[in-house]
Amino acid sequence: MAIMRVKEVADIVGISVRTLHHYDEIGLLSPAQVTDAGYRQYSDEDLAMLQQILFFRELGFPLKKIKDIIHSPTFDQTEALELHRSMLQEKRRRLDVMLETLDKTILHRKGEIQMTNKEKFQGFDFSHNPYEQEARKRWGDKAVDASNAKVGNMTKEEQTSMGEKMNAIYFHLAELRGTAPESEEAQAGIKQWYDFLNTMGNYSPEAFKGLGEMYVDDARFTKNIDKFGEGLAVFMRDAMAVFADRINE
Repeated sequence: MAIMRVKEVADIVGISVRTLHHYDEIGLLSPAQVTDAGYRQYSDEDLAMLQQILFFRELGFPLKKIKDIIHSPTFDQTEALELHRSMLQEKRRRLDVMLETLDKTILHRKGEIQMTNKEKFQGFDFSHNPYEQEARKRWGDKAVDASNAKVGNMTKEEQTSMGEKMNAIYFHLAELRGTAPESEEAQAGIKQWYDFLNTMGNYSPEAFKGLGEMYVDDARFTKNIDKFGEGLAVFMRDAMAVFADRINE
């Protein structure tokens, strides 16, 4: 097992020694060992976990949430890497569209091409929901329109933050999917999802339970949700049903 001092790690990774010290102080990433002289020494496994942390940071996760995820006893590094790849590919796709818009805008400013107003904002739609039509069929136009109105009134930064919060909740629930849906921990996690959804719309317990059923009944939902962990859609459906039933008791 290779052992590296904190300065060596900082130089390889491109972050500061102070950042590594901070990660240790908050319990996010502690070195494999500390010498009698107080020098931090990092193992290959520590560096693998540091890579995970930096992927999460690139995707906008706060340090506290990263700590909760990577220190969960069910955390799977390979599974997380596969999800990082999927999310970064989607981020790259959005950036490619925005870069194309930027290049066209430069040519437009130089008078070499003409752009419509719509073309000037290609790539800025962070609120796109591929399941909106299905949601309308299930819950009605009023609920969906109310949700869209809330999202539409947000700034682009707020919409991005909302997406990051949603992904963080999915990650957390994925770590809980090995527990019983009715357990206290699972119910606390699913309450976060219920509260999050109700910041965008107005989900009754019945609608929340029905949404959970759709996660499994509709293969599109299942495929999207299970990117965060195999079996997550089924776990969420079951936990959401328990949560809704308890509210109605």
